[in-house]
Amino acid sequence: MKAKAVGLMAQDYKNDHVKDISQLYTGTRIEEHVDPDLIEKMYTPPYEFPTGDLAVEHALLPNEYIILRSEKKSALAVYDDELNLIKHVDKVPAFGIIPRNAEQTYALDAILSDKVQLVSLTGKAGTGKTLLALAGALKRKKSYRQILMARPIVALSNKDIGFLPGDIQSKLDPYMKPLFDNLGVIQHAEGETKNSQVTKLLEDRKLVIEPLSYIRGRSLVNTFFIIDEAQNLTPHEIKTIITRAGEGTKVVFTGDIFQIDHPYLDSHSNGLSYLIEKMKGQRLYAHINLTKGERSELADLAGSLL
Repeated sequence: MKAKAVGLMAQDYKNDHVKDISQLYTGTRIEEHVDPDLIEKMYTPPYEFPTGDLAVEHALLPNEYIILRSEKKSALAVYDDELNLIKHVDKVPAFGIIPRNAEQTYALDAILSDKVQLVSLTGKAGTGKTLLALAGALKRKKSYRQILMARPIVALSNKDIGFLPGDIQSKLDPYMKPLFDNLGVIQHAEGETKNSQVTKLLEDRKLVIEPLSYIRGRSLVNTFFIIDEAQNLTPHEIKTIITRAGEGTKVVFTGDIFQIDHPYLDSHSNGLSYLIEKMKGQRLYAHINLTKGERSELADLAGSLL
């Protein structure tokens, strides 16, 4: 607008843009007409087979998840490029949260994997992105010094509600509420015993929920770091966050690239889309795009139609 006002030609900065969002890596694929003997190997020890036994049109990427289907059977699998094996993926519960579909099973597998240090989960509202990330982190709590959850401070449609009374915690509470909502679901799923465990983790600062505003300059060692609503971050901010990761740290980004509240970002230019495009094919990275809403029938209908 400023350039137009003074008669200058201006163009959008497109260096960090994802060119074709419809071709963005989903992290999963379906292989039809698979040899039934290969699927049988998924259900018998050692629950794997050499990658060369599976004929695929396009080469598999590290940590890419596959639904194997034959005439009568199917199996969930992941490609381990280090060992060059196709491995079976089990449906594993985490802190009372049980995956409800193949993509949620894959997401939890990536979150719990020791080999994967960077995970991104995308999908519309209600697909379970944040819940799975938090449940997986709590399941692995003994492996990390701290579980840190953060989200960018961006109000819905960038319409701020103005100044809020109270101290810094009181001001941040409205923005952090979605994370506490997910904690409430986990507490309910596990019952009173785990309820007290989650409360104790919060009291002991083993589980910390805070804004992303002050991340620059920090070094996070042996931390399970979850960044929610990552679609509201710029590519530069995504880089800043990942470069905070020290030894033994795992980073999980969650978000919906089609539901952006940042005024200067869209589905092509946001940091989450940029991360998926650039990190695709890296051995330390896994991505899952969740498509099936599990929050409620109403939420799923609204996410699909509106």
